[in-house]
Amino acid sequence: MNIGEAAERSGVPAKTIRYYESIGLIAPAERSAGGYRVYDAREVETLRFVQRARSLGFSIEQVGELLALWRDRSRASADVKAMASAQVAAIDRKIAELQGMRDTLEHLMTRCHGDARPDCPILEDLAGAEAAPAEER
Repeated sequence: MNIGEAAERSGVPAKTIRYYESIGLIAPAERSAGGYRVYDAREVETLRFVQRARSLGFSIEQVGELLALWRDRSRASADVKAMASAQVAAIDRKIAELQGMRDTLEHLMTRCHGDARPDCPILEDLAGAEAAPAEER
């Protein structure tokens, strides 16, 4: 199948497939006599694996490590579990950071009147407490 079909079946855009090949994440596809990339079912399965790992937030480097583990039938599942555990911890940190951002904005919104007056605690916070208003600079 050509790159368009592989993209459709894997859910990975053709441009991204080319990128993954260029950085060595996946092996370069075989070429037809006309120079077009040709993919088989195994390569589409690999692309699906990469897409799923990326959708779970794994970096390109981590996906490379996961691919190596996936292909290594003598791997220890503990290695895979350790990577997943580290990813969960990273996601938890991001969630905490996002929750902190949300809490801050929620607090600022409760202090803002949201009416026709020009004073706005949200903008004051963004400018910083020590920053002078624009007309005083």
